[in-house]
Amino acid sequence: MTDESPTVELRRRSSAGDGEWVEVVERRRFDGPATALIICDMWDHHWSAGATVRVGQLAPQIDELADHLRRRGSLIIHAPSETLDFYHDHPARRRMLRIPRIDPPEPRPHPDPPLPIDDSDGGSDTGESQPHRAWSRQHPGIRIMDDDLISDDGAEIFSALQNAGITTVAIAGVHTNMCVLDRSFGIKNLVRWGLDTILVRDLTDAMYNPAMPPYVSHERGTELVVEHIEQYWCPSVSSAELLRL
Repeated sequence: MTDESPTVELRRRSSAGDGEWVEVVERRRFDGPATALIICDMWDHHWSAGATVRVGQLAPQIDELADHLRRRGSLIIHAPSETLDFYHDHPARRRMLRIPRIDPPEPRPHPDPPLPIDDSDGGSDTGESQPHRAWSRQHPGIRIMDDDLISDDGAEIFSALQNAGITTVAIAGVHTNMCVLDRSFGIKNLVRWGLDTILVRDLTDAMYNPAMPPYVSHERGTELVVEHIEQYWCPSVSSAELLRL
């Protein structure tokens, strides 16, 4: 990365005391070959009809971003959890399995405050109350190229990042308050492993039902989770910032 490398605008939130948080914007240089994009749990179907609709809306936007970053030398990792049997013979899955294993470091201690929304009912905003496995693959609107990687395992993904010399990990997909944070390859582990982690804030969605506290719209519930991540875990970036590179 040189001084002529393009920069992107990142957003985080910093404590101003007395329970107040202020938005902080910083510019950071972007190095395509040292960056990876993880696409989290963008399944073909979801047990919540509302979630299925919103994933379908996000899919072409995530595909556009993946294609853009791929052409700039970034590594694209598809992480559609619990569907790897579907990709057993895919070249991107076989490539992942050939990567030498590097064990992740001992996770660093990190504060983990409660989320600002109540998702204890499962988070569906379209009336479903019984979670079940409705997915079989990644959404077909997101292309997987042979030079990409496929995994839903944090240790595999960590190995891939280390072997590729990745220093910055962007993550997009769903759901922000659940899988994006908590999967073995999610934000919490990435940060605790000491990786420079960034959430793509407009290419994500929360599982939140407005009938639950804090009784805000679904869109505002997602925003609250993004703000929580910016406060406690990592900065965020807009896809528009990345697409202009």
